[in-house]
Amino acid sequence: MSTETTASVSTHILDTSVGRPAEGVAVRLLARAGRDADWQALGGSTTDADGRCKDLPALPEGTTHVRLDFAVEAYFEKLEKLEKKQADAQQDAPANRDSGAAGVFFPEVAITFAVVPGEHYHVPLLLNPFGYSVYRGS
Repeated sequence: MSTETTASVSTHILDTSVGRPAEGVAVRLLARAGRDADWQALGGSTTDADGRCKDLPALPEGTTHVRLDFAVEAYFEKLEKLEKKQADAQQDAPANRDSGAAGVFFPEVAITFAVVPGEHYHVPLLLNPFGYSVYRGS
């Protein structure tokens, strides 16, 4: 992979509701060459204990747009079960977080951004059950 002809992408997820990285979130990487081109699925990864995907696929030459799809519903469901189990062990603790009647509010997060050859794009996702934020990191 030549850094002059392609861009590169990395990401990580921080769960701001618990103050730690989000482990076990599936992340899918897609790319396209031009805003009217079809998306090409490149593959994916799963966040590690540090909330990072260290093995995202390389971008093909000519990529102008990238999309990261984060499947967060399973992560929050797992977290909710863990919290319930811990609360059951402590009689006076709340049984679960206020997740509302519908469960997970954002089951998926899709982030689309433009890239230029030779640049690296680190795109962190700050996540909680009722919102999220992203930015271009370093």
